[in-house]
Amino acid sequence: MLAQTTTGTIQGVVAHPVTVEANSGEKGEPKCVLVGLPDVAVRESMDRVFSSISNAGYSRPRTRVTINLAPADLRKEGASFDLPIALALLSSIGQFSSEGLNNYFIAGELALSGEVRYVKGALAMAILAEKMGKKGIILPKSSANEACLVKGINVFPVESLAEAVSFFTEDSNPTPISFEDSPHFSFAQNSYPFDFREVKGQVGMRRAIEIAVAGSHNAIFVGPPGSGKSMIAKRIPSIMPSPTIKEFLETLNIYSVDGQTRVIEKNGTGRPFRAPHHTISDAGLIGGGSHPKPGEISLAHNGILFLDELPEFKRSVLEVLRQPLEDGEVTISRSAGKITLPSRFMLVAAMNPCPCGYLGDPQHSCRCSLPQIQKYRSKISGPLLDRIDLHIEAPAVDIEQLQNSEKGESSEMIRKRVEKCRSIQAERLNQYGIYANAFLPDSIMEEVCFLGDENSALLKRAMKELSLSARAYGRILKVSRTIADLESSEVIRKQHLLEAIQYRTLDRFSLN
Repeated sequence: MLAQTTTGTIQGVVAHPVTVEANSGEKGEPKCVLVGLPDVAVRESMDRVFSSISNAGYSRPRTRVTINLAPADLRKEGASFDLPIALALLSSIGQFSSEGLNNYFIAGELALSGEVRYVKGALAMAILAEKMGKKGIILPKSSANEACLVKGINVFPVESLAEAVSFFTEDSNPTPISFEDSPHFSFAQNSYPFDFREVKGQVGMRRAIEIAVAGSHNAIFVGPPGSGKSMIAKRIPSIMPSPTIKEFLETLNIYSVDGQTRVIEKNGTGRPFRAPHHTISDAGLIGGGSHPKPGEISLAHNGILFLDELPEFKRSVLEVLRQPLEDGEVTISRSAGKITLPSRFMLVAAMNPCPCGYLGDPQHSCRCSLPQIQKYRSKISGPLLDRIDLHIEAPAVDIEQLQNSEKGESSEMIRKRVEKCRSIQAERLNQYGIYANAFLPDSIMEEVCFLGDENSALLKRAMKELSLSARAYGRILKVSRTIADLESSEVIRKQHLLEAIQYRTLDRFSLN
């Protein structure tokens, strides 16, 4: 007897359909044969399936059964095939009717007791099930909480193999869980453990990072130890606008396929903040492995990637940031296949001005020679710096400012200005499918960032005196547009352009 159902396998952050076919009653020795290019975890599933079938009170097959995972040329990975294999197997040997089995998308790992366990990529599978027009998707209860965020598909949680079998019986009347039942999503603004009111002084840094967040511009802090670079970076999430539903689902999907859904649960509806150590590898940053999975830049999608002590990262690691910073995605090619991962993030970096950290600090003398400073700074290539919009000076904080008991401006007040600025940009750029000035395409740059004759001459003079690149020219235009938007100005004025030019301080030094 033939029975079949549908499940999926994850490649990158996308689920691909897999048909599970079970055919029983074949002549030969009583055993099960699994075919269809399964990996080790899938091949081992038969042992888990047989134990869970026995412990759930069902009979094991007494004839030869062939189980096929189609298409045969698509590699199947992970333990999510356990539940659909078990259901197709039981249906093929007559334990329950196979009618309606293929109308549902099924995924889940089985414990030896018959319990159904969490699987990665439930959100991607729910999206696939909705596209395929399935009546619903059957998932472990722990995975169903994220899948129910997808509109247009009924999500049915199960906790055991027996419960999954009873789903297809005549007297069954299952109730799908709804969008409101998910603990993952809430429109309420998150409360962050850090607030900008705790930052003493550093008015210039606060102003610069407000501009960066308002336009989603990349930024780098340059200053001596203890100047507050890391302190301010950790508070950036508190002034970022809440993600839209689309952005939240994109981020949740990446964490889901990587098995880190609990990280999103703790973060609520906030944007991700990733701060990898400088010892990270190329694959750890951009993603990879024999079977490629998301790296830190994809986990920072729609959020912030913070690289502290930037020159301490390996040069090869930093150079792989070029493509994702430009394109908002990264393409990884391996022997197992080629995948494209989303990686549109805001890069925030921090570095000392020299190896000892005290170059330009009036309270400490620098011990570094000119060759040492040049070698230190040369670890960051010119092409990478070109892709960083704001170079922010972080001066040392005076003792008088540290002892000042007066609180600074709160994150809530800054966030309101940022949200107002983002709404102006969204209204202007929504027709182009972008939401922030940092992503302005060249095709509309002249129109959106029109300068006029006087400002054009000013920028031309600055380009020559500072020896700026063509890419830096575009970055200055985008930043000046954001500064104008913060003041609700329809045109870019001279003061907006001058402020944008001053944020190219590192371009004044030869770094190559």
